[in-house]
Amino acid sequence: MAESLLMAFALMLVIEGLLPFIAPVRWRETFLRLAQLADGQIRFIGLTSMLIGLALLFVVI
Repeated sequence: MAESLLMAFALMLVIEGLLPFIAPVRWRETFLRLAQLADGQIRFIGLTSMLIGLALLFVVI
């Protein structure tokens, strides 16, 4: 179980690092726009992301 969680975490880091590596200017612009969003909007994005992730887990498992 711990090995699977570490593998998932490592894969997440690889995927998260792709955009800043490939297009750093575009990533910075996007990050600055996200920083200007209200707290409620950021929470909604986080909730949506979690729900999509859970749905994908249920589809895969």
